[in-house]
Amino acid sequence: MAVSCKLTLVHNIVMETFSTSTTVSECFDWQEVWYPIAYIKDLDKSQLTRFTLLEQDIVIWWYKKQSDWRVFLDQCPHRLVSLSEGRINNQGYLECPYHGWSFSGDGTCKSIPQKHPGSKPENSKRTCVKSFPTSVRQGLLFVYPGDPKNAAMSKIPIIEPLELEPNSWVYLDTFRDLPYGALTLMENVLDSSHIPYTHHRTVGNRANVSPVELEVVDSGEWGFKGVWQEGPRRGTLGKQNTTFIAPGLMWHDLTSSKFGRTLTVVYATPIRKGECRLFARFPFKFSSKIPMILLKLTPRWYSHIKQNLILEDDQIFLHHQERYLEAQGGSSNFSKAFYLPTKADLFVLQLHTWVKEYSINPFAGKNLSPALPKEVLLDRYNSHTEKCRICRTALTNLKRARMGIAVVIVFIWALMPVLMSTRNIIPMIAYYIFMIIGVVAWLYLVNLEQKFYRGENKPPRNLKEN
Repeated sequence: MAVSCKLTLVHNIVMETFSTSTTVSECFDWQEVWYPIAYIKDLDKSQLTRFTLLEQDIVIWWYKKQSDWRVFLDQCPHRLVSLSEGRINNQGYLECPYHGWSFSGDGTCKSIPQKHPGSKPENSKRTCVKSFPTSVRQGLLFVYPGDPKNAAMSKIPIIEPLELEPNSWVYLDTFRDLPYGALTLMENVLDSSHIPYTHHRTVGNRANVSPVELEVVDSGEWGFKGVWQEGPRRGTLGKQNTTFIAPGLMWHDLTSSKFGRTLTVVYATPIRKGECRLFARFPFKFSSKIPMILLKLTPRWYSHIKQNLILEDDQIFLHHQERYLEAQGGSSNFSKAFYLPTKADLFVLQLHTWVKEYSINPFAGKNLSPALPKEVLLDRYNSHTEKCRICRTALTNLKRARMGIAVVIVFIWALMPVLMSTRNIIPMIAYYIFMIIGVVAWLYLVNLEQKFYRGENKPPRNLKEN
């Protein structure tokens, strides 16, 4: 990747479409950034949660003595065992599952059960676990993987419009581990022009396609801001503003007299090369109270199923697109790999220009894994359900409900000989009605359960038109 790391004045004209002029003070360091790793509402204070950030395995846990969330490197300094397989002991410390070493919230070793009486091996710095700075903002747990001394000087990437009136928004949140990298995700969500086609019948409609005239109004090492004056749906929703905060946050901001104000927010947290966690947030300020009430009444797990369907609209081909780009030289060679003749691609151009000018590859020397089969790319359970407390609980309850219905059906079936002997038409009609309702309900729950495990083979856009 071609990167200028000296103090220079950069004047670049990209594809004769736009220009930038900014001062480059240093290369962008992916380690020296705050990243979201979990929604607070998804974390369990009694349990340990494992995550991988920039190829480092980490463990999230609640430190009761200080009433805050802590994040450690997921390795015990004793024998490098995963601490996430351990527990929070009765003293409130994180306890290693292998030999019972325990650690306080700052990573200090508090107990070594095997030590000789009178010795104090825990006083050695080598017994400490690496602890990462953490912060909770806007309902997300952020962690800083770089030098802890720089954490306080680094701005946490929050959604700025939400800070002005934090209590006036209604949120719809979801997350998923995606089989492509953070930059591929950013490229996709910055591109509004794909929505009518890719997401036809989910959140788009091919009938709404029109020329997309994007503008970049500000840019720099921090990211860029842009505007789409006409806005989506042939201008019926009003102007759309877009903000990209490097390296992994973007939001579209849309206000219309019909629906009110809507934000489409995406965080891309890099897990490893070719894999990231998406945090999608949809804050609303409705012009009417009715949609706000309906949104609040909708079960969160049901919203997650719908959002997973939308993500799968483009998940499969983005997984392969990332590999095709890599084979042609990656982001630094994007101008040759892509043919981008319209202003609809302006934000994609700006993103890759940012990568080329400022960004050091966080996974230099690493290769993408071989392409995954379709059934793996459509997996929902491992990429979302098992990691989402709401969806895990919903799935468990659905299974219990299905089992209960099955028991009732068997019981009613067992009563059939008794009902037949009565020769009473009313109980017989009621019997058949209950049986039909029970079977239909059981089949519905079976189908609903499957939506927690995998997506549909054929995306809605490719279904036969009426």
